[in-house]
Amino acid sequence: MSSFGLYIIGAIVLIGGLAYAAWLVHVPSQWIGAGAVILLGGCILGAVTHTRRRDPPA
Repeated sequence: MSSFGLYIIGAIVLIGGLAYAAWLVHVPSQWIGAGAVILLGGCILGAVTHTRRRDPPA
């Protein structure tokens, strides 16, 4: 499995855990959903940045 795939799987596990914890403390579901979408977007940006291959020097 690629580094990008592992990064995304870890991000999904993290987001799932945070969403479950928020549900346990009775955070409204629309805020849980909004937070999950924002975190997923940030994790995708981070995964692309950290796993991107550098262009060879010209």
